[in-house]
Amino acid sequence: MAITFNNALGVHEQALLLRGQRSQVIATNIANSDTPGYKARDLDFASVLKQRMGLDSGAMTLRTSNARHISDPTVSLGNGPVSEQALMYRTPLQPSLDGNTVDEQLENANFARNALEHQASFQFLNGKFSGMMKALRGE
Repeated sequence: MAITFNNALGVHEQALLLRGQRSQVIATNIANSDTPGYKARDLDFASVLKQRMGLDSGAMTLRTSNARHISDPTVSLGNGPVSEQALMYRTPLQPSLDGNTVDEQLENANFARNALEHQASFQFLNGKFSGMMKALRGE
């Protein structure tokens, strides 16, 4: 059975991509912290990752080892941007009078945490590549 990048890298590749996209969403919230009527948005990282990895269907999914095997239409590993349906509006802790729901301190904390988790995903992915390089060299 051939080893593919999806099998070798596991969830870390998708996690890294989603962390980058979540950073963009949070940065947009921070940039619009003074915009009247702006609604802060975020995504549920775990549910979007499960969806991208094909794990949220609740049913068993078919794994194939050859391109000629029966394809499973429920598995979707799209690498595109996060859809509008995946973005949720954040409920404000203290709503402002102008309708803006961005809490700048909360957004900065979320951005910092997401940056740390992005770095951790990158380190896991780097470890996977290092292991593959060692295996190829025969170390």
